[in-house]
Amino acid sequence: MRTSDFDYELPPERIAQVPSPERDGARLLVHHLETGESAHVRVRDLPDHLDPGDLLVLNDTRVLPTRFFGRRASGGRVELLLLEPVPDPPGAWRALVNPARKPKPRERISLEGGALEAILVERPRLPDGSLAMAWIVELAGAAGASPLELIARHGRVPLPPYVHRRADDPRAALDRERYQTVYAVRPGAVAAPTAGLHFTPALLSALEEAGISRTSLTLHVGPGTFRPVKTEIVEEHRLEAERFDLPAAAVEAVRAARARGGRVVAVGTTSVRVLESSGDPAGNLEPRSGTTDLFLRPGSSFRVVDALLTNFHLPRSSLLMLVAAFAGRERILALYAEAIARGYRFYSYGDAMLLLRP
Repeated sequence: MRTSDFDYELPPERIAQVPSPERDGARLLVHHLETGESAHVRVRDLPDHLDPGDLLVLNDTRVLPTRFFGRRASGGRVELLLLEPVPDPPGAWRALVNPARKPKPRERISLEGGALEAILVERPRLPDGSLAMAWIVELAGAAGASPLELIARHGRVPLPPYVHRRADDPRAALDRERYQTVYAVRPGAVAAPTAGLHFTPALLSALEEAGISRTSLTLHVGPGTFRPVKTEIVEEHRLEAERFDLPAAAVEAVRAARARGGRVVAVGTTSVRVLESSGDPAGNLEPRSGTTDLFLRPGSSFRVVDALLTNFHLPRSSLLMLVAAFAGRERILALYAEAIARGYRFYSYGDAMLLLRP
């Protein structure tokens, strides 16, 4: 397959820059894969389109506010995006630094108006001798404060690049609230599992009252998930590994749903990847923790997931390819064209679709 097979034209005004006024007020395109029937409703109508006995599988990762603006001693502006902690030196992080070429090792960068400093330790070399994209950085700030405390206190939400924000953007408080699911409990992601952004406590209660149960797993979303596939041949692309945890309670919930004839409804592509990474050829699960670089694309099999709630994804992205693997490339591109014609909003702060197998 060629990456260009997963391209489509999206008018720029369809890229949502802010979330819908109400989380569950986002639009929802419901599509039945067996009959080809579609409905255009709101996310709050989800209980009407699932069956008693179905199981929602949610990703409970929590986005860390790991984006920082700062200045060098020379006055030049710098932006940091912390990616993940590293074991050596203790308390350090792997981070993207923009611009990446000008800073020097051991340079100190004043962040967020002098509230803390980032010390650039090094930019490691890869096995082929080239420099890695990310730096190793240490944070220094209030005495006695841990790196996580400093991040929580001073960091900004790491929005994807197509959501445009200035350093002094007044929407920062809105982003802190809305670029986070209401059930996020396990810190570690640098991007939100965006299908889950539509849920509210009231909607979760309504689903429970309708006989639709839920369970949670964790996949800490990394920046690689949302990067376009740049190889010409799809099969040559490699995803960056991401950390996940599939607890015993989630495994038991899936088994119970199957026993009662319910469907496993993955909320977001991240939940899909954990479930499908952890299933045996028959679709049986065992509790697991580790990393996954599973790249689902047309031709991949789905042994665990029966239905998928997901947002609309970027052209040529691995996420779009996953959705096309679940529902078929031509069908998904046709549904995307219909959504564009009907004025749906796209990407992280946009609307959603529900793909249902029998």
